[in-house]
Amino acid sequence: MAEAAITNLRDSTSLDAAGAVRSVQAADLLVVEETLRGIWSPAYLERLARTYWRFLSRVTLGLVRVYYTESERFVVLLIKPLRLLTFAAPEYELEPDHGVVRWRVKRGLLVARAGHEGEGHLQIDVRRMDDAGAPPAPEQPVRLHIEVEVANFYPAIAHGISRWAYNATQSRIHVLVTHGFLRSLARLDFATSRVGRLAEFGPPGELNRSARRRRWPAAWRGRDGH
Repeated sequence: MAEAAITNLRDSTSLDAAGAVRSVQAADLLVVEETLRGIWSPAYLERLARTYWRFLSRVTLGLVRVYYTESERFVVLLIKPLRLLTFAAPEYELEPDHGVVRWRVKRGLLVARAGHEGEGHLQIDVRRMDDAGAPPAPEQPVRLHIEVEVANFYPAIAHGISRWAYNATQSRIHVLVTHGFLRSLARLDFATSRVGRLAEFGPPGELNRSARRRRWPAAWRGRDGH
């Protein structure tokens, strides 16, 4: 097989009675075990986060840009005053077979007032789906299940205009862009982190089954920029 491939693209999007959106786009990344050993690390989870924002900027031809401060991330349309979304700095969690990077939604032009400083978030969740038993051989493909989730998000379009307008515009665009991002991961072209706080933590190396059930050191879990 090729070094990596994307399969099983899926989408699930719903809007509850209060107007909060949950949207999940998922795919499986098949990657050779030997390659995965070199990228399954906190540093690459941080780089995966940066890769998402790089893809968003590229696919919009630079119209959408991301700016960074120590405590926030701003997704803007061309210029800083047009802040579409403001997120808190990312939170990271990484276990031997599971990683999450999460940005909590704070405010923005695309966020209804009901969603300001609430429970809304965007996250990328990656999980190894190894079969039980002996560790895979270096040349054997391993399946990673990847989900990009937006949850408890209150879209301004749905609240200010109509749910139909949101479904026909922002929601549809989000799904298309996210599926494009997931497909792009087959290239294994991860962007360099802006901050690189987790760069000191390398791959875990060989891990047996009992080790995979334990949490990694607390220093591998935290909140910071990339």
